[in-house]
Amino acid sequence: MAAIWHAGASLPGVGPAVLPPIADLCERLRLDLVPHCRIVVAERAGEIVGFAALKLEERVLDQLFVRAGVLGGGIGRRLLDEAKRAMPEGFTLFTRPGNTRACRFYETAGLRRFRTDIHPRFGDTIVFYGWTP
Repeated sequence: MAAIWHAGASLPGVGPAVLPPIADLCERLRLDLVPHCRIVVAERAGEIVGFAALKLEERVLDQLFVRAGVLGGGIGRRLLDEAKRAMPEGFTLFTRPGNTRACRFYETAGLRRFRTDIHPRFGDTIVFYGWTP
């Protein structure tokens, strides 16, 4: 999962200007996401090709990444649909405004953009989306 996350965040407009090393993402998965999130994985031929990290109590879709080689094949949509099932009262997420592919994806899936802010860790601009049934 960390490799998918790192590769996805390395794409233009997706991650911060200075991307943390993959070891840092492994550590964040181990200490922050796995203990505090419901992790949903997408597999193809026994290999993880995408994942979503859901903070159910906070109603936050914390992470959603799909391996670059399978983007556009419906995996992200299935992961997003699982987030909708797991958090039926709605949820929020954020992405970077330069991540135009993700912005289109969320808007097409019925999420609405509702505010812009500054990323608490990296200091760059982020946009918040929300989904309500």
